[in-house]
Amino acid sequence: MPVVRPPHGLHALVIEDEPDIAEVVADYLQRSGFTVTVAPDGQEGVAAARTASPAVVILDLGLPSLDGVEVCRQLRTFTNAYIVMVTARADEVDTVVGLSVGADDYLTKPFRPRELMARIDAMLRRP
Repeated sequence: MPVVRPPHGLHALVIEDEPDIAEVVADYLQRSGFTVTVAPDGQEGVAAARTASPAVVILDLGLPSLDGVEVCRQLRTFTNAYIVMVTARADEVDTVVGLSVGADDYLTKPFRPRELMARIDAMLRRP
């Protein structure tokens, strides 16, 4: 079965304060056909989501200014974008909190970028 890729120009927002991780994720998204915006902290991420109207948000939990949980709460007040939390926090309680505030998926660092893309592709197959 062929992999279904998003339509050209679908927007993704990466909210990640670690430049190396943000760059790798953005590169994979761009190669998959996304237009990508990167925000290095929570406040910039919320502002970028308001202007860019992303279809997908890749969100770190440990962010400066606003943590990922608060960013997710705020995003859910104005967007239906798919949200994937990508974080070093591997405890069950962190996963439960992340999903309960509105994340659609949760991956722990270190993660495999191809797995992240497969999860995003799976989400985009849903209406």
